[in-house]
Amino acid sequence: MFGSIVAGRLVQTNLQQVDVNKYVFELPNAHDINHIVVFLLGTIPFEPGYAATVHLLWPNKSWQMLGALSNDKPSAIFRLKSAVDQDSQQMPGVSAELGISIEPIESVEQQVQQMQQTRQQNGAANIGGNSMALVPSDGGANGSLPLQTAKQFAERTLQSLFDYAMS
Repeated sequence: MFGSIVAGRLVQTNLQQVDVNKYVFELPNAHDINHIVVFLLGTIPFEPGYAATVHLLWPNKSWQMLGALSNDKPSAIFRLKSAVDQDSQQMPGVSAELGISIEPIESVEQQVQQMQQTRQQNGAANIGGNSMALVPSDGGANGSLPLQTAKQFAERTLQSLFDYAMS
């Protein structure tokens, strides 16, 4: 029903069912994960009125919601930006888990809205303190970048253009 791709790796379809509507992918070598793609395989759509939440379990941390999938949005890309953190460099070979929970669509929408509000209040959400920061691939609510992120992007772009022109 679901597939997953960690950037630079092969497609994973070895989903393990852990409860009635809960599934898990094991993600080996979690220390070098920077992007995760999760998608419906297209063989079985969600039942009407249902969607799924997508979560990540980083080693020695708690489950962190990444986003959601539905029949209208059958795939999503999640960027995990590594912060400068010695723990992430000292954990080669450790696995993370990608969890998918099928729930009524109203519950999924409520969780996504709550996640977006939390991110707006706290900036980028953190997994396990400073070890990984989640940045939604769609830039946030309504597909727009938060003002601070847009400003940083513009500043870096202009600096790169200036450096290129001066070289």
